[in-house]
Amino acid sequence: MTQAAETVWEGKYIKVTKHGTWEYVSRTRNVTAAVILALDDAPFGQAPDRHVILVEQYRVPLGSMSLELPAGLVGHDEEGEEIAAAAVRELEEETGYRAARMTDLGRFHASPGMSSEAFTLLRAEELTKVGEGGGVENEDILVHRVKLEDVPAFVEAKRREGARVDVKILLLLAGLFLQPLSAPDR
Repeated sequence: MTQAAETVWEGKYIKVTKHGTWEYVSRTRNVTAAVILALDDAPFGQAPDRHVILVEQYRVPLGSMSLELPAGLVGHDEEGEEIAAAAVRELEEETGYRAARMTDLGRFHASPGMSSEAFTLLRAEELTKVGEGGGVENEDILVHRVKLEDVPAFVEAKRREGARVDVKILLLLAGLFLQPLSAPDR
């Protein structure tokens, strides 16, 4: 017989669940997240001067600044909110950019051994700068427009400054990690 899941603690935004020996965290009220890969300039993958929009903000659980793709909650303020609509809203609030096209790239889980939280990754293209960004209320988000080819060096520089790096940034570093290792000198 399988044990039923038991809510150990529930707050306004998250809850802790125990299911057998597993303990994990979930968002409450069926809230999910939209993560935006915001690319500007030439059509996807065609130009060496392609840029990506990144954000940096203080994250209390880390106790430091965190370098991230723009993202936000879906359904946090409005039940039934569409994911693409939330992504458009969050991109503009956080970065000051508006996308002419938003493409759903799928649903993903960042830490499935600890959290049931899912996010939908969307690619934003044909960006227009319409404001300063920075988020709402006390978010104090820093916006970075970085050439794709410069992302590895930019990430390393941010790490040296003490910033943490969100796992979704690996999307931009995959080419670096997938290159063959150098052969040892013979």
